[in-house]
This record gives sequence, structure tokens and C-alpha cells, in this order.
Amino acid sequence: MAQDYDFPRNKDEDEESLQALGKSSQNSANDLDDDENAIAEDYELPGADLSNEDSSVTVIPMQGDEFICSECFLVKHRSQLDHTTEDGPVCKECAA
Repeated sequence: MAQDYDFPRNKDEDEESLQALGKSSQNSANDLDDDENAIAEDYELPGADLSNEDSSVTVIPMQGDEFICSECFLVKHRSQLDHTTEDGPVCKECAA
């Protein structure tokens, strides 16, 4: 359906649509506040006491074919080794 944008507008319709938009934005603002509160309840601060919590992460020791990059400090496979400096091995991504 074609819209004639040059046609004069009715002011009553504009005011009604603005009022409807204002009401819907207030409702959505209340919804956002509820969501933020729910997220905040699940968030734990960095200094929280976690001494009675069990860790569900299994730590695997570094394998013989891996190294720690002296630039980014990530564990990489030997195939990613670019060169070795006096500080230690450097991966291909850091050497680029």
C-alpha cells in the first residue's frame, strides 16, 4: 500500500500515538528493572566466600607437546611455536 507523505496529518492521531508510545515505554522500563534485579541476585561479588563450594572444573596438566607463550601467557601446542627469546617461547600469533 502506497503512503502519501505530502498529505497533511491529523494532530489528534499524532498525540494519541505519542501517548501510547509513552505508556508502552514505561511498561518496558518496569520489565527491565525486574530483569536487572534478577540478574543482580545471581551475581556474586569478587570477594565472596567460596570456601564451602566445590569446583566442577577438571584441570589437566600441561602436556609434553605444549608450551606457555611468554607474550600472551596462553598454553599453546608446539606447532604454534614461532621462536624462542631470552624471556621464553613466543607463539605465532604474538610474533605477527
